[in-house]
Amino acid sequence: MSSDFQPKTLSDIPPERRPSLGEALLPILGVVVFLGVGSGYLGLAPHGPLLWSIVFAGLVGLVRLDLTYADLYDAVSNGLIMGLQALLILFTIYALIATWVSAGTIPGLMYYGLGILTPEVFLPVTALLAAVVAFSIGSSWTTAGTLGVAFIGIGSGLGIPAPMTAGAILSGAYAGDKQSPLSDTTNLAAAVTNTDLYDHIDAMKVGTALALGLSVLVYAVLGLRAGGAIPAGQVESIRGALAGTYTTNPLVFLPLVVTFGLALYGVPALPTLVTGVFAGAFTTVLLQGGQFTTAWNVFLNGTAPETGVELVNSLLATGGLSGSAWTITVVVLALSLGGLLEGMGVLAVLANELLDLVWSENSLVAGTGVAAIVTNVFSAQQYMSIVLPGVSLRNAYEEYDLDSRNLSRAVEAAGTPTGALIPWHAGAVYMSGVFGVPTLTGSIDLANLSVSIGGYAPYYAFAFLSPLILFAMAATGYGFVAKSDT
Repeated sequence: MSSDFQPKTLSDIPPERRPSLGEALLPILGVVVFLGVGSGYLGLAPHGPLLWSIVFAGLVGLVRLDLTYADLYDAVSNGLIMGLQALLILFTIYALIATWVSAGTIPGLMYYGLGILTPEVFLPVTALLAAVVAFSIGSSWTTAGTLGVAFIGIGSGLGIPAPMTAGAILSGAYAGDKQSPLSDTTNLAAAVTNTDLYDHIDAMKVGTALALGLSVLVYAVLGLRAGGAIPAGQVESIRGALAGTYTTNPLVFLPLVVTFGLALYGVPALPTLVTGVFAGAFTTVLLQGGQFTTAWNVFLNGTAPETGVELVNSLLATGGLSGSAWTITVVVLALSLGGLLEGMGVLAVLANELLDLVWSENSLVAGTGVAAIVTNVFSAQQYMSIVLPGVSLRNAYEEYDLDSRNLSRAVEAAGTPTGALIPWHAGAVYMSGVFGVPTLTGSIDLANLSVSIGGYAPYYAFAFLSPLILFAMAATGYGFVAKSDT
């Protein structure tokens, strides 16, 4: 997304079209009710509840705010334009995973990984490796959609539950992404807050290191509990099935080397991933003996390998480009809703109300973190969670003599990692799709007064620790930099 985007502030909205707090909360209440009842109670996929929310918000705009259909259409269009890069990456990643499976790249990573890693060390090592890769290439999404898919397979072979593995991958991927000078969100946070990029990165390093370090400790404990869970002969059976179906010599890693090499060189994510697709198709023909037409049919329709081991078949079955439809449609609806709420001025009103609750430097920084999380929930994209509070609260930081790096640190520490916790958020829908693990599931047993929670969200430790450490630092004033001191 371009950092030129400027969300509406309260002063940008004509008084006759400016929502009151009650009018701003009305569509928010609709979103909460529709998603809560539709997805939480009725168990529907999020598509229907998101569409209900869009229609309800649009009616509020037409009836209460005197907006026209053209105004609403423009708002939805802006939301989609802001998320266009994410949509294109989603399409490409689904195709890339399929071509890398057929090329033997992901099976090769699983084959060698199962020969090295043990259940006890797998989770903390996964988090650390994901952090290193994401820092190197500047993309949590690319890390999750490439190495992350292989880690899911390795973890399953070692008897580690897939939600735990997904949580470890995400913790490392978002920690590395947050600190990388190549990351789009890192650059965006610096740009919209008028902060030097390396000042921004420096301001985040203590909080990120603490959150990642504590996350790794959590995974070390989980790994010890998961140790010894491998059924007898399972690893050997899986490795034998992989070696019997795919060529697993080191040349299968050519697509990985090409893709990460381009990312390290600074080529943008989308052309890098497209090149990775071509490298996967080329390697399928060169090493796996596939026909040219077969390689491009895999690109479109995915893979359905027959290795003789059902677990391996299920791990390596992919949907290709056409398999992205469920995910893409959720993201389109979520981006449309976020654009609508922004265009109606709802998010601007809520940001202004937050400013009225600020009474000190500490509350301003903490409130910024809360604003980033709330924006994530209702806009369904991490870009907006950075841009909206980043732009709206700049003047408040000036008034409290706080340097802009305090603002940039707060919006990224709370905004970047938390999106993947929200089931309808673009990041969460993407991660759930590539891992094959739901973001969050739950059920209530009234007879036994018990609650069951599943999905990867409970194991995504970094998403909880990063904002919690930000709030702790805000409460103590640790890390504050006064503008007059710079």
